Amino acid sequence: MSDDNNSFKTVKNENSSYSIPKGRIGFTRGFFIPFVAGILGSALIIGTCICIPVVRENIVERFFNVSQEKIEENTVENKKAEDITPSSNTAVSISQYSDTSIAVANKVLPSVVGIKVTYSVNSPYYSFYGMTGGTTTATGSGVIISDDGYILTNNHVVASNTSSSYYQVSQATNISVTLYGDETEYEAKIIGTDEKTDLAVLKIEKTGLKAAELGDSSKIKVGEFAMAIGNPLNMPSTVTTGVISATDRKITSDNVTYKVIQTDAAINSGNSGGALINAEGKIIGINTLKLSGSGIEGIGFAIPINDTIDVYKQLISQGKVARPQIGITGRDINEATAKANNLVEGIYVISVVEFSAAEKAGIKAGDVIVAFDEKEIKTMSELNELKEKHNIGDEVKIKVVRDRNEQELTIKLGQE
Repeated sequence: MSDDNNSFKTVKNENSSYSIPKGRIGFTRGFFIPFVAGILGSALIIGTCICIPVVRENIVERFFNVSQEKIEENTVENKKAEDITPSSNTAVSISQYSDTSIAVANKVLPSVVGIKVTYSVNSPYYSFYGMTGGTTTATGSGVIISDDGYILTNNHVVASNTSSSYYQVSQATNISVTLYGDETEYEAKIIGTDEKTDLAVLKIEKTGLKAAELGDSSKIKVGEFAMAIGNPLNMPSTVTTGVISATDRKITSDNVTYKVIQTDAAINSGNSGGALINAEGKIIGINTLKLSGSGIEGIGFAIPINDTIDVYKQLISQGKVARPQIGITGRDINEATAKANNLVEGIYVISVVEFSAAEKAGIKAGDVIVAFDEKEIKTMSELNELKEKHNIGDEVKIKVVRDRNEQELTIKLGQE
């Protein structure tokens, strides 16, 4: 028998022998060896592509339709974007925030005082029962503005003259100030008050006080750190923090419009007259108002510190604020009211003060003021805002409509 007819081929080595099917030998030669060789060849090619940059770039460009230059371009663009990312977006750790709050509080707390005001109260019920009257107290806050005892606060903290059918509250009969870390009540006197700006200045007889450092409220930004310090609800030296929610906000209270800073730092009854402070420990506002009611939370307001400086300097030097005066009482006329009364939109002059700048300029009751200082106006607020940009004695053009005819007059501003 020839080997070709054997079903098995015997393979021997030194130790043993075993048989391999004849068909398997054909399979190995026909498929397995080429398969392995293909794998090894592919590995060699892939390795070459990875290790040789030029080959790799050509393959990427051909199969993925993206050139290496484009990839590098995108990388450069991303790098540029990183370079221009504002530093303000950098996360700040809680410990850093805490350190800032502690440092600001320690710096400013000695410059914020508590204020207690005593008022006399009269009521028909007191007389009915043979009583002479009673007293009530209110509390607020203040900021030391000089080391010799001058204190800035809100007018509404120290000046009240409210009445109803049930009672009448007089002006303050006694005012006392409590310093930080000192339970002594120092008697204070009112140096001057200004209802229009809701500011007042008090004075205590004490020296060596720590005056607050004033910041620049024109530079504040929405979102920056804010701290409020005051004496809310008879809790002395309370510190709350938040952010600046808005700047140059206009709000109206008791028919007076204020330009204020809005913050979500908690401001409660008794905080009035206290300090709003920035991250540098500088006073940027005097806390004055808050919104309250169902569904309202975290909306408080402060008078910008820049707006207080001229006011408190005048209060200290002359006890009042000298402002330019026109000398009229007026009412806003909107479009509907104007049409109903055959008038034009503007400020209807109800009366003219005798010997005032308005009377001297020829303004009469019944006139409708439509322009001031060559700017169209429709409300008393607009008129007052423009007027207060001028000084006492300035001559200003004012336009009125009288009997449906426009007249331009010149008014020399007087003094309130």
